Amino acid sequence: MDDIASWIWVLIPLAAIGIAPFKMWIRVKERQLQAQTSLTAEKTAQYAAHTERLEQRMRVLERIVTDKGIDVADEIEKLRDQPPLN
Repeated sequence: MDDIASWIWVLIPLAAIGIAPFKMWIRVKERQLQAQTSLTAEKTAQYAAHTERLEQRMRVLERIVTDKGIDVADEIEKLRDQPPLN
């Protein structure tokens, strides 16, 4: 019985020492996850902006194609003179 009790007093400090590297590993993983989340959010915003630009261009093309009274070449030239949509 004394043998088990003496080992408990040895194992408790060893367990406390062993927890420190685990805590550091958890912090590193949390930072990695935060960095990945930030990068994903940035890419999502870029894709959304790109999609919006494509949708705007598509609307212009639809308007050109569906407007019967407008000469397509003149409309294209007018659009070239406009500043780009952001």
